[in-house]
Amino acid sequence: MHLSDITHPNQLHGLSIRQLQQIARQIRDKHLQTVAAIGGHLGPGLGVVELTLGLYQTLDLDCDKVIWDVGHQAYPHKLITGRYSNFDTLRQKDGIAGYLKRCENKFDHFGAGHASTSISAALGMALARDMKGEKFKVAAIIGDGALTGGMALEAINHAGHLPKTNLLVVLNDNEMSISPNVGAIPRYLNKMRLSPPMQFITDNFEEQVKNLPFVGESLSPEFERIKEGMKRLAVPKVGAVFEELGFTYVGPVDGHNLEELISTFNRAHQIPGPVLVHVATTKGKGYELAEKDQVGYHAQTPFNLSTGKAIPSTKPKPPGYNKVFAHTLVKLAEQNPKIIGITAAMATGTGLDKLQQKLPNQYIDVGIAEQHAVTLAAGLATEGIRPVCCIYSTFLQRAYDQIVHDVCIQNLPVFFCLDRAGIVGSDGPTHQGMYDIAYLRCIPNIVIMAPKDEAEMQRMVVTGVNHTSGPIAMRFPRGSGYGVPLMEEGWEPLEIGKGEILRNGDDVLLVAYGTMVYPAMQTAEVLSEHGIEATVINARFAKPLDTELILPLAKKIKRVVTLEEGCTMGGFGTAVAEALLDADIVVPVKRIGVPDILVEHAEPNESKAQLGLTSPQMADTIMQAFFKKELSVVS
Repeated sequence: MHLSDITHPNQLHGLSIRQLQQIARQIRDKHLQTVAAIGGHLGPGLGVVELTLGLYQTLDLDCDKVIWDVGHQAYPHKLITGRYSNFDTLRQKDGIAGYLKRCENKFDHFGAGHASTSISAALGMALARDMKGEKFKVAAIIGDGALTGGMALEAINHAGHLPKTNLLVVLNDNEMSISPNVGAIPRYLNKMRLSPPMQFITDNFEEQVKNLPFVGESLSPEFERIKEGMKRLAVPKVGAVFEELGFTYVGPVDGHNLEELISTFNRAHQIPGPVLVHVATTKGKGYELAEKDQVGYHAQTPFNLSTGKAIPSTKPKPPGYNKVFAHTLVKLAEQNPKIIGITAAMATGTGLDKLQQKLPNQYIDVGIAEQHAVTLAAGLATEGIRPVCCIYSTFLQRAYDQIVHDVCIQNLPVFFCLDRAGIVGSDGPTHQGMYDIAYLRCIPNIVIMAPKDEAEMQRMVVTGVNHTSGPIAMRFPRGSGYGVPLMEEGWEPLEIGKGEILRNGDDVLLVAYGTMVYPAMQTAEVLSEHGIEATVINARFAKPLDTELILPLAKKIKRVVTLEEGCTMGGFGTAVAEALLDADIVVPVKRIGVPDILVEHAEPNESKAQLGLTSPQMADTIMQAFFKKELSVVS
């Protein structure tokens, strides 16, 4: 059987180990070829090929349910659930999603983009099954990195108190999440995996037994049980931890040995109550470069499969926002030892790996634990430290109560740096940074700002570090800046709550925020070509809003347009409209941004065109709204 013939995972049933190994090789080949051509997550999926095949061999996927944590490790799952033929559309507009989506495929039983959710969701399904008197199996697959997330531990704690609820948790232990795992739990698992008794049993015991007289290659089924028992004796503590929490612990199992995996899963399904199968895998398995550099090959842009090197862009790009941010922060931290950078398992993504390399004592990685990161920052701030909490916009949502309760209510000077704010592209709805303006703006005490370009971001980093009277947040986008000149030193902080006028005109007022400032200037140029002159304001701050600048101009010009790369509901445009209403200035306001929809995976420029956020489209929207004209051509 060829991988292309598999459209239902139950087709794996009855295949021999040799046939499954052939399917595994085909999955890796397709996986590597696709990601090399168009980009995507590489290492996670390569590491779980045998785990996926082994587990699915023991389940009836017409009724049983598998819940994957995060989802970027589920490429093999996608390839055997009817998506082989269009797998080359992965993460492309209208193509296969990079994460799991219930609406995409009936075997995607739960959507997954953020970590540590699988056990909670699986337990909910298992409880619902029991309430309805049904009999299907439920399995959650979670990485050891995701165990650093408190939600996973909460779910384990709950499941362990339900001895009559059958639930299988598969711990994919590859020592990695995106960056190397941190914390006591991953360190403990790693210590257990690498212990000398464990290594001896895994590497040598089977060969030693085969050398005994009358045994040779024929090992009875009892041998696997003996070997499993010896593993448990060699590393009793990790099993004891989970068993104290109410789970039956099985493992560790070689995550690339199909025979052992299938035997183990079949046994696990027979055990009543919650069961945890500990599977040891290698991230990037089967591609030597990815095995050696598990951080670098977690995800890749298009690359040369033979060399592993990224395919260079046709033209050089300016430095990315996160690189400029990291460079600026390191410079400031060198001058101020009280500055501490905090990341939640995204050191390379946020650029804080540069701080770690240069000033390791001023760097903290808490693991996949955004809630803890925020309250840790609050604790540091109480003692006069300058915590710079660097978390993607989409991930900071996970710590919302901590922002409100632990930081803002106490008015503590924590500096939040929200990377990946706005439209982020091919990762889709779970990763778009759409909501931070709205979810932060409503909280008392916090200052919210966004730079128009990378040079202004340097000044905002200085502003955030120097702001000691309360919390402050800066959002910035994914990708490259505009190539504007940067300063190496002498950055001046911005005055809190003050914007700037970039262009003057009497016909319409464009109030732009962050990444929409340059497009607003381009929109003004398009309008000018049609005899409409616009004033353009770079607001800089969503809170406090520069009402001293905006309100008089709105009253004078009498037509206001707001532009933002975020949700319009409760966002920056709403802030401007509220300010006008509060000041009894009744003028027409047009808010341009992301409407009340989910932004699906696509290239950012494709999403912006679909949302009407290109400069010609915005000019057309303004002309129709205020001047009853249309552009002859909108592209």
